[in-house]
Formats: sequence, structure tokens, C-alpha cells
Amino acid sequence: MAPGILYVTMQPKPELPFEQFEDWYNNEHGPLRLRLSFCQNGFRYRAADLDGPGKGQHEWMAVYDLDDMDKLNGEEYMKLRGPPVQTQREVDIRPYLEINRRNFDLLSDRKADDYQPLERIGGEDGGNVMVHVAFTVKPDQDPEEIGRWYEEEHTGMLQKVPGWLRTRRFKTSSIEKSAVTEYLALHEYAPQNGLGGPEFVAATTTPWAHKVNNEVIASKHRRVYNHYYTFGPAPRHLSSVSSWNSPVNVTRTIPSNPPVLESYITTPDGAKLQYHLTGSSSPTAPVILCINSILTHHNIYATFTTSFLTSNPSYRILRYLTRGRTSSTGTLSPITLDTLTTDAITLLDALRIPRVALAIGVSLGGATALNLGLKHPSRVPAFLACDTNSSAPPSNPKAWGERIEMAESDPSSTPAAGSQEHQDPYTATTSSASEKVVGENLAEATVRRWFPEESYSTPELARKIEEVKGMVASNSLEGFKASVQALYAYDLREEMGGCEARGEFLVGAQDGALPEGMRKMAEALGDGKGGKGVKLTVVQGAGHLPMVERAEEVVRAVQGMLE
Repeated sequence: MAPGILYVTMQPKPELPFEQFEDWYNNEHGPLRLRLSFCQNGFRYRAADLDGPGKGQHEWMAVYDLDDMDKLNGEEYMKLRGPPVQTQREVDIRPYLEINRRNFDLLSDRKADDYQPLERIGGEDGGNVMVHVAFTVKPDQDPEEIGRWYEEEHTGMLQKVPGWLRTRRFKTSSIEKSAVTEYLALHEYAPQNGLGGPEFVAATTTPWAHKVNNEVIASKHRRVYNHYYTFGPAPRHLSSVSSWNSPVNVTRTIPSNPPVLESYITTPDGAKLQYHLTGSSSPTAPVILCINSILTHHNIYATFTTSFLTSNPSYRILRYLTRGRTSSTGTLSPITLDTLTTDAITLLDALRIPRVALAIGVSLGGATALNLGLKHPSRVPAFLACDTNSSAPPSNPKAWGERIEMAESDPSSTPAAGSQEHQDPYTATTSSASEKVVGENLAEATVRRWFPEESYSTPELARKIEEVKGMVASNSLEGFKASVQALYAYDLREEMGGCEARGEFLVGAQDGALPEGMRKMAEALGDGKGGKGVKLTVVQGAGHLPMVERAEEVVRAVQGMLE
């Protein structure tokens, strides 16, 4: 098992619009490779030497660190290079790209003592400079001479160059079966560095360096690149997207105003979580994270999203289907509140979001938002928890157990009885026609419990309630049974007084006993300044899902926290 890199230089032809190139590379090509089990990271670089030695050469470079080069010949990777995973868009774009693709095995790796990986979350903020030096060796010379020079002299002297971060050495991978071996050194520097300075000149002009360059090396090629983009396993590029859909990859982009990107992540234990990203096209725009309740879809935030972005276009909104919406629930058992909290952090990591501006959640999603603020205040420094409890009521196991029984005994819980949602990858909650969904009986009982009677008399609200009912009815039964365990036993009360994040609460005035319970929660939550007591917003005319019934009130609460 030899580690190494996939190293690609590329030049789009003038006929290919730059926006189309970016959309394809950032939202399709790169993320698919970052989802490979053996791919550690992936970066795009842009040439900094086109006005000098690099003139006329490829402007773009991408490099991927791989655990095992042999796996590039395996099924997992090869399926990316043909249909149905390889899309027609990629097939159509390829003729407009000049591509030089090479594979290299790792020989050595030396780093500065304070080296921080570029792929760490937030690492791209600083960026780096990459110096590429490739060479071949004369047939009558020993390539080990170059290795000795690097290890015994050259790299040690490069370490004295201001801004030096890392030097790695590679050679043509054994998987290429090439008759000519190429050697490659990749030198990483901070953006502010001493390249060309006295320390660098000293490292490249020693007698040993002169001997290697003039007697051992047959050909030499040097390029200089600046970091441009860090790939993640989840596409996130919202700038100038096209209308594109890849059902097999469950990824699509919609060039609406604002643009929309939908895709998925896979958690370490195998749960697939679909997400919806929209809003500002700036890659650094602040993010509002929306967490749905059990038995619902992230579309409960649809009206909130439209309203919020209309008056706050500089934000992005990230919604996702929490674990349990579909039958892809992973292998962790039981699913707990901490499981769901970790899922949210995993999603932020995959989208390379260092911290959100605010997280909002409702019901079980509200408990998740609260737990995020308590456990991860550096990632979620502000949260609005809606219609939730700080601990699981003792009655929950019995009450939810009865609801499971209702769903299991419902004839409408079999998709073949009418639901065809499993055929659409964006709305499917089951992976086969034989898997059951929650069904109509529990759906009707649930919305009757969640929404006050007067909401049914308003046509617009009645329509929204019917949409929520459809969400509940189509929820995977197995997903529901697995995720509801998170409601059986959790208790955040002891942690709340020491909350470091800035939190607030919101509740529908007609959500049973929750307004009184959440008043006590607001009094008990730490304010992040050493005291206790935070704001509670009570939304009149709303039940359990205020963002469905009174979205404008929720928008006002969020805006108030962001001001």
C-alpha cells in the first residue's frame, strides 16, 4: 500500500466559459474524488508564473493526497470515469480541456514544527504557495544521489527560508508502468516568504546543488502556484451555477435568485444526509444552519428562507435532512442527541464552514441546536432553539412507542399503496419499494397535535399543514424508529448554566406546556457573560412549528440575534 498523489495540470480552452469550468470543477469533479475512501484531501492551485518561466503552460493544477495509489486502478475510482457516475456534463466539457494527469508515489515528507495542514477547517484562509520542481535523471547517473542531496543538505537549507512550511518528494508511481521515471518535489511556503531571498539563493547554489543540477539531472521543470480552492466531499460553490442535475450522485444546482445547490454527505458510520444550500454566492458569506424536527423535511424552513434572504442577501442558509428522515441511518445504535449534534458538525466540516452565524432548530432539532451551542460554541456561537425541552420528558418512551405502533399497523405505510417517492433521489426516504414509511394515520395525528385548530381555517396555513402532513407520512418508518430514540433519554440542564454561546429560545404560544417549560429554560441558560437568563420569544397563533405558521416572527427573532 503506497501513499502518493494524483497530480493534474489543466488548461481550459478559450471557448469554455470560465463560470462553467468553475461550476463543474468545484461542484462535481472535485467533490466526487473527495468522497473516495482513500482520498485524504484535494486542492486547486493557480499558476503565479505565467508572466515568466510558466508562460504558455497550463494555468491550473490540482493535487489529491491518496492513501493507496493502487486503488486508482480499483472499482471505486474507475466508476468515476464512466457512466452513470461520470455525467454528460463532464463528457461534454472534456474536449475543451487540455489535461496532463500524473501519479506519483511518496518518497519523503518534511514539515516545519508549526506546520498546519492546509485541509484543516479554515486552513484556506491563509493559503500557501506551492513550488513544483520536476526532473529526470541521466541514464548513467544514480537517482539516489538526488535523494541524498535533498535529505542531507537541500531540504535542511530550505527550512531556513522565511515562510517555508513543507517539502515532499515523489517519483513516478509504480502503477503507471512508465519506462521513464520522473521525480517531483513539492515545496510549500506561506504567502509571505523568502523565495528568491538570500536563504533561498544559498540553498540552491551550493557545490552539491551545482553537481546535482549539472551532472545528475537530465531535465528540470519548475512552476510556482498559489492556492486557489480546497475541495471537500460536499459541493458548496454557489457562484454562477448552471441548471444541472445528476440523480445518480444526488446533486443538482439551480440558477435561481438566489442560487440553490442540493447534495449529500455521508457520515463516518454510513448515514447519508441530504442538504440544501442557498443564498449569497460568496464562499465566505455567513451561514444560518436550519435543523428540522423529527418526522419532517428541511422544507419546513422554506418560507423562512425566502423571507430571510430577501432582506439579508449577504447570508447563506444551510438546511439538511437530519438522521432518521430516510432509511439511511448509519450503523450507530442507539441514535442519541449527541449523534445528531455530531452530524451537524460533520456537515459543517464537509462544507468547510468553520463556524455558523447562527443555528436554528425546532423540537428535536431545537435540542440539537441547544446542544451544539453547549458542546461546540466555537463552531456555533449563537443559536435559537424552538419548541423544545432541555431534557427528555419521562413520558417520551411510552408516548413515542405508541406512535411507532400506530405507524407499524397502518396499511398506508407500505409505499406500494400509493407513494412512489422512492423513485426520486431527492425526495426518496426509502431505498426500495418494500421498505415502509410512516403512513397517513400517524401523520394525521401528528399534525393535529402540532397545529392549533384555528390554523386549519386559514387556506394558506391549511395548505402548509397538508404539506407537513405529507412530510410525516412519507418519512421512513425505520428511520423514524431509529432516530426517535434520541428523544428517549437526554438531559442538558446541568450544562446550561455554563453556556458560552449566545442563545435564545422561541416557542409557539399554543404548543401545550412548552411555553412555560421554555420560560424556565430561558431563565436557566447562561448568557455567555457569566450570568444567567436569555430572551424567550413567544409566537402568538403558532403551535409546534412556528417557522411554518409564523415565519416572519422567526425571521425577526433571528435578525434580532444577528444585529
